Amino acid sequence: MAAPDRKNDLLAAPNPVDGDVRHARRPRRGKGFVAGIVVGVLLLVGGGGAAAYFGYRMSLDDNLERIDPFADIDPSTRPSAEPVEGPTAPVNILVLGSDSRISAGDPNAWEAGAQRTDAIMLVHLSADRQSAAAISIPRDSWVPIPGYGEAKINAAFSYGGPPLMIQTVEDLTGVRIDHFAVTDFESFKSLTDSLDGVEITVPDGDGGSVRKAMTGEEALTFTRERYALSNGDFGRVQRQQAWMRAIVAKANNNRSDPMKMARFLEAVTSSVAVDKELTLDRIQELFEGAGDISTNDITFMTAPYTGTGRSADGQSIVVLDRATFDPLMKAVAKDKVPNFLATNPDAMDVLPAVVQ
Repeated sequence: MAAPDRKNDLLAAPNPVDGDVRHARRPRRGKGFVAGIVVGVLLLVGGGGAAAYFGYRMSLDDNLERIDPFADIDPSTRPSAEPVEGPTAPVNILVLGSDSRISAGDPNAWEAGAQRTDAIMLVHLSADRQSAAAISIPRDSWVPIPGYGEAKINAAFSYGGPPLMIQTVEDLTGVRIDHFAVTDFESFKSLTDSLDGVEITVPDGDGGSVRKAMTGEEALTFTRERYALSNGDFGRVQRQQAWMRAIVAKANNNRSDPMKMARFLEAVTSSVAVDKELTLDRIQELFEGAGDISTNDITFMTAPYTGTGRSADGQSIVVLDRATFDPLMKAVAKDKVPNFLATNPDAMDVLPAVVQ
């Protein structure tokens, strides 16, 4: 059956996000900007102890798989970058967690229908380099996919690989994607074990909480659990975010240990495929501009949704709350996320300190 014509007519965006909110200066713990599951971790190469890793950079760069997902996208269909004032611009990175191993082998070996994405995250670094936001889009979100009509958003990767996924996210959000990265869930194990495990705060069963130490296998099981959670996929999204937060904290705490950091950086660069413009030089450039951002300055959140439902053909889907989603994405496009969060404190599903 031929694919339906590309759909470009999405819901009209609400009024632009105006005004500004200064970023509150919170206590600094473990400085270093973190841009997603693995991309941000690479910024540690440019951080404290950079001299110790300088001779190691070429080896790390060689580990990275390179793809060119933007080459096949018609530039005229892409959102325009918002004009900026000042020496730096905001950066938007689309980070995917795939159920396949293409990211750890040859990312250009993508085959139609062979893989989908279990995790989809839009990471935004502010132009002033004072904050970052990591916005998870539930994989079952029912959205228009260019050339295919409406479907679950993770089907875009299956239908057309990284280029179609980028197009889908850009059309949905109105946000221009600057960089792209994809990893696979098996990498959760190697990344976690390279740091000798992580700690995640979970309920203790008596109304309190406890910090639970997890090995790589345990972390993978924790992040992939779905059916035992009262909130299903939404709970899994928060578990994935909690793991990322724990990885960031553990990596920052171990930056003074050259041997451990070498193992970790080796695991990171061997587990990810990135766009060809996201070189280690680019990563270091981002770090140097955002060296004061700590884990406290990164807001992990889930894209607004009204709940679950059924598509016309009977699929179980997530229904995005466009009344909140659209202004949030306009805030991202205009680099006004802190302003949006300050004026809509109860509208967002922000990652709590304790995850189920």
